[in-house]
Amino acid sequence: MADKAVSTASKPMMRGLLNSQIKRNLTISLVLAGISGFAFKQIVGTERKRKYAEFYRTYDAEKEFEEMKAKGLFQSC
Repeated sequence: MADKAVSTASKPMMRGLLNSQIKRNLTISLVLAGISGFAFKQIVGTERKRKYAEFYRTYDAEKEFEEMKAKGLFQSC
C-alpha cells in the first residue's frame, strides 16, 4: 500500500537538451522580434509619415526662401 503513494522523480533529459532549448529560445526571440517590429512600425513609422505629409502639405518653399533672404542668411542674394 505504501508503495503506490510514493512517486518516483522523472529522469532528467540528458541528450538533446541544448538543441531543444536553442529551438525554443530561437522561436520565442523571432516571435518577439516580429511583434516589436510591427509595433514600432505602427506606433512610430505611421505617425512619422503622417507628420511629414502634414508638413509638406502646408510647406511653402518660396515663402521660406524670402524669410531667409530677409534675415540675411545668404551671401550671394
